[in-house]
Amino acid sequence: MSSEHPASCCHNPEAPASRPWFTNKTVLAIGLVLCFVGLSYRFEALVLFRENLVMYFRAITAAVALGFVLGGILERYVPREYVSRLLAEKKKRSIFFAVLLGFLMSACSHGILALSMELHKKGASTPVVVAFLLASPWANLPITLMLLGFFGWKALYIILGALWVAFNTGLVFQWLEKRCWVEANRHTLEVKEGFSILEDVKKRAQGYRFSLAGLKRDIAAIFKGSISLADMTLPWILIGVVLSGLAAAFIPAQFFHRYMGPSALGLLATLGLATVMEVCSEGTAPLAFEIFKQTGAFGNAFVFLMAGVVTDLTEISLVWANVGKKAAIWIPIVSVPQIAILGMLANRLFH
Repeated sequence: MSSEHPASCCHNPEAPASRPWFTNKTVLAIGLVLCFVGLSYRFEALVLFRENLVMYFRAITAAVALGFVLGGILERYVPREYVSRLLAEKKKRSIFFAVLLGFLMSACSHGILALSMELHKKGASTPVVVAFLLASPWANLPITLMLLGFFGWKALYIILGALWVAFNTGLVFQWLEKRCWVEANRHTLEVKEGFSILEDVKKRAQGYRFSLAGLKRDIAAIFKGSISLADMTLPWILIGVVLSGLAAAFIPAQFFHRYMGPSALGLLATLGLATVMEVCSEGTAPLAFEIFKQTGAFGNAFVFLMAGVVTDLTEISLVWANVGKKAAIWIPIVSVPQIAILGMLANRLFH
């Protein structure tokens, strides 16, 4: 039906030699978290860090776990041909599908990180992965309802702005990919002309026979896929949470009142804070509302929400390690100016 590119099976030409367990990135990241937690019991300055760390973990654990499980299900049941057929074409509709899929997702930014990396592994193009990554955290259905509760009808500006930035950034990335300025996905399959996903699903369904042994194999495969995805993404999530906890502990509350007003300087300060403070959609939405409540700068709240996603150190690091260095660099270059312009416009319209 289709054949893999040689490059896609040459990502690691040789099987890696087994390494000691303590050199695993996830183990090292967990060790870093435990080290800071241990220090917090000795140094009073880190007590607030520990409290924020607990709050962050409560906010993101369920969403991240859901992302890993959904990624494992995707790994088991969705053939790479399907993803390559729908999400690897160099057409605008691929970006539209990615943004729509992001809107229908119900996971926070860190859960979406896991899903986006699984889509990349399955063959989705780099522009599609980026568009999905940007659309999901602030344009998904649960967050839409939460933002409406906080901001009222003004929340529609955030939702539509998120979709607009995601779609435009995806289109720009298609242009960059065409000129080889960002990495192409080596996992993408070449699907034969006329391949029908619907017909293939029917064919697979007709050949499927339920059995207890088959169910056990499916569960084992989903678990294995989830663990593999966790090993790829969890270290970066943990590092991002540590950085966010440190920022929350050491950035004084007065900073918001003094430096985050509806001005160009206020937008820049908001952008800088968003870079290190973005933890989870559900967690940063209340903080964005607090910025709006204290300063009256709706545009700053918009920038805090959106820029937190596109400049988040966790996300950039993960894209750098798994999608490509050039893609990671271009994400903020392409998206931040759009966000800043929409933020300034919002301050004029709603202040």
